[in-house]
Amino acid sequence: MSHEKEYYVYILTNRYNDVLYVGVTNGLARRLQEHTDKVVKGFTSKYNLHKLVYYEATTDAYSAITREKQLKGLLRSKKRALITTQNPKWKDLSLELFN
Repeated sequence: MSHEKEYYVYILTNRYNDVLYVGVTNGLARRLQEHTDKVVKGFTSKYNLHKLVYYEATTDAYSAITREKQLKGLLRSKKRALITTQNPKWKDLSLELFN
């Protein structure tokens, strides 16, 4: 039985798909709930960002943090292209993952 921890790099948007947020976490379901409940006041709560449109998983924390920085550094157009490649309709992936 594996006890490896999973780390996630994810992109959230709002219902209009016009604001993007890149984050990293070791518990995707918990973190998404925190965004939805606006537990932390900040960018995601201000812009109502709780629609999960992209995520990647890894067992290496360093890789996840490195990838988060890489995605944050991308131009908006490149982030949008990345999302569209994996999720062409920009569906809320959390509905499939956690419901």
